Amino acid sequence: MLADTQKRANYDRFGHAGVSGVGAGGFDPTIFQDFGDLGDILSNLFGMGDMFGGMGGRRRSWSQRGGDLRHDLTLEFEEAVFGVEKEVAVRRHESCETCDGSGIAPGHGPATCRTCGGHGQVRYQQGFFSIARTCSACQGRGTVITDPCKVCRGEGRQVRERTVEVKVPAGVEDGTRIRYATQGEAGVHGGPAGDLYIVLHVKQHPMFEREGRDLHCAVPISFSQAALGAELEIPTLEGLEKLKLPEGTQSGTVFKIRNRGVPVLNGRGKGDLFVEVRVHTPSKLTRRQRELLQEFSATNAVENKPERGTIMSKVKEIFG
Repeated sequence: MLADTQKRANYDRFGHAGVSGVGAGGFDPTIFQDFGDLGDILSNLFGMGDMFGGMGGRRRSWSQRGGDLRHDLTLEFEEAVFGVEKEVAVRRHESCETCDGSGIAPGHGPATCRTCGGHGQVRYQQGFFSIARTCSACQGRGTVITDPCKVCRGEGRQVRERTVEVKVPAGVEDGTRIRYATQGEAGVHGGPAGDLYIVLHVKQHPMFEREGRDLHCAVPISFSQAALGAELEIPTLEGLEKLKLPEGTQSGTVFKIRNRGVPVLNGRGKGDLFVEVRVHTPSKLTRRQRELLQEFSATNAVENKPERGTIMSKVKEIFG
C-alpha cells in the first residue's frame, strides 16, 4: 500500500485518514493539495484563520484607537446666527508623559510572554487540525509588562482637563455637530486618538422664530395704523428697519424685509425677515374713544355674512 507514491504522501501528511476510504465515499485529502492547509482555506472562505492557525501566527495589534467624546454647548440665539468663538473645558484621557504612552516604567521594556513564547497565540493539535487561539496571558500581543509605569499604572494614559477653542460658524442650527479630529480620548499604547464632537443647543429668541435661514415675527398695530397706513420701525437682529404700511392693511398681512434673516451656513447670502402685522383691539376705552368709534361705526356698516370657503382656503394655504 505504501509503495504507491501518492498514498505515501497522503500517509505522511494525514496519517491513516489519508489512505483509508478514498474512492469509497470517505475522506479524500487530495482535495486540499492545491489550497494549502485547512487554516488557509477557512481564512480565505470565512476569516477563521486565527482559529485554525492559517494566519502564520499573526499577533494582535497592541495599540487601540481612543474613544470619541461629546460635549454639549448652549448658545444664545444671536450667537448661532452670527457665529462665535467659545472655550470649553473637556476632561479626557491623554497620553502619559512619564512613559510616553507605553505603560512601561522608564528604563524598562516589555518582556516576552512565557505562555506563548512571544507568538501571541497558543497552538493545540487535534488530529490533523492545528488550532491556534489567542494567548490569554498577553491578549495576543506576544509581550507583557513586568514593570508598569507608576504614574499611569501601566495604562499609558492619564485623565486631564483641557481647554478647547470652539469656532462656531454663522448660521448653525439647534442640534448641529462640530467635529474636532483627534481631540477625543488618547489611544491605548500609541494608538490614534478619538474625535471630539461639539453638539450645539440654541436658545429660543423672545421675538423671532427661525425657519431655515428665514426669520419670522409678529408686530401689533393699532386699528388707525391699519386703516390709515403708517411707517413702522421694526427691530431686527441687526438694528431697526423701516416698514411702510399701506392704507387698509388687514390683520395677518405678512411683509418681507430682505436680507435680514440668517446667514447661509458655509455659504453666501442671507435669508429674509417675515413680519406679520396683527391689529390690536383695545380692551378698555376712554369715554372720548368710545364716542369716536361709535360715530365711525355709524358711517362704516359691515354686513356680517359668512363667506364660503374662507376658513378652508386658509387651512390649505398653511398646511397645503
